[in-house]
Amino acid sequence: MFSFLSGPPLAIGTKAPDFTLPDQDGHSVALAELRGTNVVLVFYPGDDTPVCRKQLCEFRDQAEFWKTKDVQVFGVNSWGAKSHASFRDRNHLPFPLLVDTGGRVAAAYRCKGLLMTIRTVYLIGREGIIRYGKRGKPGPEEVLQAAG
Repeated sequence: MFSFLSGPPLAIGTKAPDFTLPDQDGHSVALAELRGTNVVLVFYPGDDTPVCRKQLCEFRDQAEFWKTKDVQVFGVNSWGAKSHASFRDRNHLPFPLLVDTGGRVAAAYRCKGLLMTIRTVYLIGREGIIRYGKRGKPGPEEVLQAAG
């Protein structure tokens, strides 16, 4: 919604903006500490909405394959830790959901909308460079192709 306000996703080849965010359990996740690993960031509007649930469950269902490609997946939006923990547990998500209070990280990744996070998926390579970025609900298979 209103993705025109944030412009296009960050370009492939761009250095990924660094961040540190808490996950649903209060543990800090720092992008800089994940160098050497491929990272998928799934920015999504809200917990427990039908489209968001479907999207994140599609990534969940590919969990074993993500491991073979040395990929760590994270969901990101501005909802609180309690909501994230409940959503994660109910849907058996094997990856952390990061709490982006105020949408600071969403803004850095050009997916902060007027009212909510704009659905966007990024793949950040081992060296911290964006290798894939797309609005909407690209399937895990499409993102995996970019992981090589």
